[in-house]
Amino acid sequence: MIDRYSRPVMTRIWDINNRFEKWLMVEILVCEALANNGNIPQEAVENIKKKARFDIGKIEEIEKRTRHDVVAFLTNVAEYVGEDSRYIHMGLTSSDILDTSLSIQMREASDIILKDLERLSETLKKRALKFKNTVMIGRSHGIHAEPITFGLKLALWYQEVERDIIRMERAKEIIGYGKISGAVGTFGNIDPFVEEYVCKNSGLKVEPISSQIIQRDRHAEFLCTLAIIGSSIDKFATEIRHLQRTEVMEVEEFFSEGQKGSSSMPHKRNPIASEQLSGLARILRANSIAGLEDIPLWHERDISHSSVERIIIPDSTILIDYMLNKMTWIIDTLIIYPENMRKNLEKTKGLIFSQRILIELVKGGLLREEAYLMVQRNATKVLNGEGDFKELILQDRDIMGYLTTQTVEESFDLNYHLKNVDTIFKRVFG
Repeated sequence: MIDRYSRPVMTRIWDINNRFEKWLMVEILVCEALANNGNIPQEAVENIKKKARFDIGKIEEIEKRTRHDVVAFLTNVAEYVGEDSRYIHMGLTSSDILDTSLSIQMREASDIILKDLERLSETLKKRALKFKNTVMIGRSHGIHAEPITFGLKLALWYQEVERDIIRMERAKEIIGYGKISGAVGTFGNIDPFVEEYVCKNSGLKVEPISSQIIQRDRHAEFLCTLAIIGSSIDKFATEIRHLQRTEVMEVEEFFSEGQKGSSSMPHKRNPIASEQLSGLARILRANSIAGLEDIPLWHERDISHSSVERIIIPDSTILIDYMLNKMTWIIDTLIIYPENMRKNLEKTKGLIFSQRILIELVKGGLLREEAYLMVQRNATKVLNGEGDFKELILQDRDIMGYLTTQTVEESFDLNYHLKNVDTIFKRVFG
């Protein structure tokens, strides 16, 4: 069932072959810019574009000796290009290629994540509208509070995903910068025009100022955004897990034919997908911390960030892609039990209308503190199993000295609490 939501495209962005393709693309763009400036022969660029290629196995073999991935890559490409390879990487430092290529990859990943978010948003909207008027109890501190609808809960999640989309669009923008400025960012051996040319032709903006690298606050913001999105998913998953508890059973994850919930207890149907997502969100949050740790580097650059981000950026983007698609599936196939919602709503024998009685007593002339105590003493009786709340209110002479029977009956009207659902939905969905 989950397969139709999966997107294997994300893993291809971080495939080693694609990484080298991006490196080669940037190197060739640099050569084109140098030729346009008259710094290298145009025919050399044409020869480079025609012959340049790489062999991953040979690069790995060379790297064992050089212990430098970019040098190994350039050495292998030079084997194919020949004499004109002397123009490749001229005036550059490794980070010119690494950082610019990484920015391209992160923007590509962002596009996939944004599509994932849109799908989740659409699914939440569809189901929110369907269950707009499906009444359930609202809970605070895990305790019954006042009535809401399941549609309102989903609309709340929809609005959060819409904010996640805005955050992701900003993250895509903040990471969309390239740098071709040389060893310490001063353009000592390369003209700024080259940077402008490369960025323009690779869909990036020019980093206004860099050191040897693009500064890692950009990457940290990107990773923190993924962590926030993951935490939104965790929030939705946690709520589903609570609502699927045996004592509640208001919603349930789809349970396919042949699925098993436990190796020992055949009756079990567990919210395993939601539990999985809650666990995976912890990895995203941990990776965001690692991204924040990558911001402070020595002087114009050290490589303490490099090994970290080679893991956390691909892993986080692949993971959030999976999580968003999985959550979309959970919401789309979630089984809803309106009858159980109604039963749970009635469990406290009318206590959920206590605030309405309190307000009516204040309107009737009582001080709020006095009214609160009158209502609370009857609520305590209900909690102790001594009766129904409405009946106790009608029997309380002190309270009925301020209220009419009609007022009490109207105070227990469920629709009173739901009268503004349409207004809220208009605010959320327009």
